[in-house]
Amino acid sequence: MAASRHPVSRHAVKPQARPLWWLPGSAATAVILLLSLGPLVALLWQAGTLPSTLLADPYLRHVLGFSLGQALLSTLLSLGLAIPVARALARRRFRGRRLLLKLFGLSLVLPVIIAIFGIVAVHGSQGWLPHALRSLGLDPGNYLYGLFGILLAHVFFNMPLAARLILQGIESIPESSWRLASQLGMRSSHIFRLLEWPIIRGLLPGLASLIFMLCFTSFTTVLALGGGPKSTTLEVAVYQALRFDFDLATAGGLALVQLLLTAGLLLLQHKLQTSPSSRLTSRRPCLRPDRQQPGTQWVDIVALSLGLAIFLPPLLAIVIAGFNPGLLTALGSPQLWRAGGQSLGIALAAGSLATLLGASLLLTSRHLRVRDRKRRAAALWEASGSMILMIPAVVLSTGLFILFMPFTDVFALGPWLVVLVNALMALPYVLRTLSAPMQLVVRQYDRLADSLGVRGLQRLRLVELPLLRRPLALAMALSMILSLGDLGAIAMFGSQALTTLPWLLYQQLGSYRLTDAAATALLLLTLCFSLFWLVERGLGGKNLDA
Repeated sequence: MAASRHPVSRHAVKPQARPLWWLPGSAATAVILLLSLGPLVALLWQAGTLPSTLLADPYLRHVLGFSLGQALLSTLLSLGLAIPVARALARRRFRGRRLLLKLFGLSLVLPVIIAIFGIVAVHGSQGWLPHALRSLGLDPGNYLYGLFGILLAHVFFNMPLAARLILQGIESIPESSWRLASQLGMRSSHIFRLLEWPIIRGLLPGLASLIFMLCFTSFTTVLALGGGPKSTTLEVAVYQALRFDFDLATAGGLALVQLLLTAGLLLLQHKLQTSPSSRLTSRRPCLRPDRQQPGTQWVDIVALSLGLAIFLPPLLAIVIAGFNPGLLTALGSPQLWRAGGQSLGIALAAGSLATLLGASLLLTSRHLRVRDRKRRAAALWEASGSMILMIPAVVLSTGLFILFMPFTDVFALGPWLVVLVNALMALPYVLRTLSAPMQLVVRQYDRLADSLGVRGLQRLRLVELPLLRRPLALAMALSMILSLGDLGAIAMFGSQALTTLPWLLYQQLGSYRLTDAAATALLLLTLCFSLFWLVERGLGGKNLDA
């Protein structure tokens, strides 16, 4: 009897012991810290005491002032237009409203360089609007390149984001409040002051800090539309100091200044960010008392017309570019397909690496969070993956360039360095996508797997992978899309032998080859949507809504 009971007791205890739970997260953290802290040490070593003397240079003071100034103006313009647009969308129900909201969401995932192509096709010297103005006998000049173009692009990207979030806040107002407002005969100004503004005011600090940070760290937009030294931001100045002047000390010093300011903005954004409203609201449209009030219809028409005039024409230009008569000839370019192949290879490698690092971190952190109840320790593990948010891609690329330059040909390592930078930049999105599903699997199936003696690689194959197939596919697809549209890393390590589609598109836009640019933008857009669909369906399965 004793002999028969002994194996059972061993079988009941042994699955509880997991001596290697720390290994995946430790390995991933070591890779992340090596790739993050190594470049920072290289920047510190190269810059020395230079950051303290940079402010003595009038040009660099101008760069810093312009970086902060354009971010502030972009934030004010984006929010200033988003509020009336959100109020108009909340107040009106019209055909195409749902499609418009979906298009507003598209601005979050559309590669920046493709949107820049659309903006150039509309507002560039050969664009729709200048051509129309010249046909009327007006000379528009070259208004796109410089501060105006940067602000226009930033409003294009950030106004839809802010409008959607503000609209969600307005729609969280209880229906009972609208009925009471109708009974009291409240005018539009009273509704805004008493009902809408308290909601909007709670959202503004987090929204403003987020948009300011996005505009301050904007690299692709400023590089493509800056137009000269007068419209240069810190990230572009870092790129120019390294690639054009090969001034390592200045590049390192500027990168450190950018890093410190970005870290400060992220901390401020985290402090000001508020949680979204958790109220349950009716999907039925509320009968607002100000819908038919005199003047509100014209205010809404003006707000929506201005917002759509900024947002829709570039999207239409991207689509219409596909009907260019010279497109087939441009699509036959060997350079285009070579760049497409390199972009695809880098995206696959970066997406796989980002997903592997994120899943490894979460395997360790969820053990601490769910089994050992050590939430602070788990948060520290996950923070090692999110810390990359404080390091812009250009700063990380500059540090890697300086780090490897004494030992090897940096451009020979270009493809691998681009993969590493893109994978690290996508890591926070992977962590956010996988965190909740991986914790849920442990909470629901951990005891069952232990009782059956399923552990190690067997548990990973039989339990984890089937349940996590869809979130893993989504995380990998997002990582690949981010890598496909990246311009920051390839701008630093690109060469004649290494050219991706975003870098090729940037070069074509700079030389006003709009037909070639249309072909490149079309191929890049097709790759983005096709790759996302194939990875999500191929790895995630067909029945995604089951």
